[in-house]
Amino acid sequence: MNYQSPQYSPNTQFSIFPPAVKHLLIINLLAFVALSTPVVSEYLFTYGALWPIDSGRFGVWQLISYMFLHAGFGHIFFNLFALWMFGQAIENFWGTNRFVLYYFLTGIGAALLHMLIGGGGAPTLGASGAVYGILLAFGMMFPNRPIMLLFPPIPIKAKYFVAIFGAIELVSGLTRTNSGVAHFAHLGGMLVGFILIKYWGLKSEDSYY
Repeated sequence: MNYQSPQYSPNTQFSIFPPAVKHLLIINLLAFVALSTPVVSEYLFTYGALWPIDSGRFGVWQLISYMFLHAGFGHIFFNLFALWMFGQAIENFWGTNRFVLYYFLTGIGAALLHMLIGGGGAPTLGASGAVYGILLAFGMMFPNRPIMLLFPPIPIKAKYFVAIFGAIELVSGLTRTNSGVAHFAHLGGMLVGFILIKYWGLKSEDSYY
């Protein structure tokens, strides 16, 4: 999928690889390589994954570190592709500082909701919660931008695209569909993102025209 982006932002410069997105991509890729290396993979998994509180392995730093570890190529590819695709628009629109704060707060919120509702006994990995927060922000900041789906190849407005994804995650979480997927982490990222956007009083691009 892709979206058609008008060259507009409250900031004067537009970059397809703004600083925060670029560094997040690099750090995630380096962590993925390290996690694939036998020498350090066990250490990273033991201390970096998000473990249940009652597991005896939980550490508060894992609320952040889990976002940089991924379980396989498909996992990291889709997360980083979505982070770049939607994140660069949000960072350019908001600025780097607000984007970074939003990214980590949604990731932490995703972890907390997952632990509270959908945890289970297995550790959790991945940036998906924060990425879903970014997706939510894109739908709220650019609600009428068209996103071209791959299957079927039709355009859909961002606000509807995000609503569909949110509904799928909610139904999947409640019905335990796709066991092993942290649906409530995804929903947690979206929920915290919605709260932050409302609390900060952020406006969509449409309000600037």
